[in-house]
Amino acid sequence: MRWEGNRESDNVEDRRGDSGGGGGFSFGGGSLGIGGVVVALVLSYVLGVSPSTILGLMSGGGAPQQQAQTRATPANDETTRFVRTVLADTEDVWGNLFRQQGETYAQPTLVLFSGRTPTACGTGQSATGPFYCPPDQRVYIDLDFFKLMQQRFHVTGEFAQAYVIAHEIGHHVQNLMGLSDKVHAAQQRLSEAEGNALSVKLELQADCFAGVWAFHANRSRQILEQGDVETALSAATAIGDDALQRQSQGYVVPDSFTHGTSAQRVRWFRRGIDSGEIAQCDTFSARQL
Repeated sequence: MRWEGNRESDNVEDRRGDSGGGGGFSFGGGSLGIGGVVVALVLSYVLGVSPSTILGLMSGGGAPQQQAQTRATPANDETTRFVRTVLADTEDVWGNLFRQQGETYAQPTLVLFSGRTPTACGTGQSATGPFYCPPDQRVYIDLDFFKLMQQRFHVTGEFAQAYVIAHEIGHHVQNLMGLSDKVHAAQQRLSEAEGNALSVKLELQADCFAGVWAFHANRSRQILEQGDVETALSAATAIGDDALQRQSQGYVVPDSFTHGTSAQRVRWFRRGIDSGEIAQCDTFSARQL
């Protein structure tokens, strides 16, 4: 993938080295007995928050004020520069596409962290992989995930990593379009299986949006080299629900799928990168995923 020398984004917050923390939880006030202390200790273990914080909340002290997050200057290693460059590229592509529709693209912040970090969606942990949090419009990535892609999934190549970033940015685009709120509201009224089916459509659309980004980025800046698309397709294949379930438990449970099968993820990424059109990514109206 050709990326060196391209613009780097300033919308990166580097929290690596921070101690992390928990999300906000509130409980009713009142005095605490031994049982309350035990509950606090259990919650502190499960939620990854200090016992004193839980005790304070349960005593009616309210959530402690989080220290103001300062945007530290990210390290200048090659991987960090790569992430900043890919993020900048998504800003340019989606900024242009939104302008063509007479709208303004609100640029998200990408947070680099290690281990865990506080988010508006609760405590973000490396074990969940990269994720997007709609309330704070931030993408969270522990760069060790890229090593995991190589070691566990045998997926290598910078464009595969760019696909992961572009997929999360796709969720930001969905948030700006109001799609995320509609899906989450609908899920509250549906069964678990039906809610999972909606989640699959949301995820596959994000894959398609990643493809749309790649189409326009390559047309404008010729970022793709031979074999790049194949690496992204390998990544999409490796993280399909069916592939992950077979690897972890030896069988698949389709009703539990939340991201789509390997074939579906490949199909929708291809649709985006082949067409470059947002309209081609309407998974919610598609007769077949």
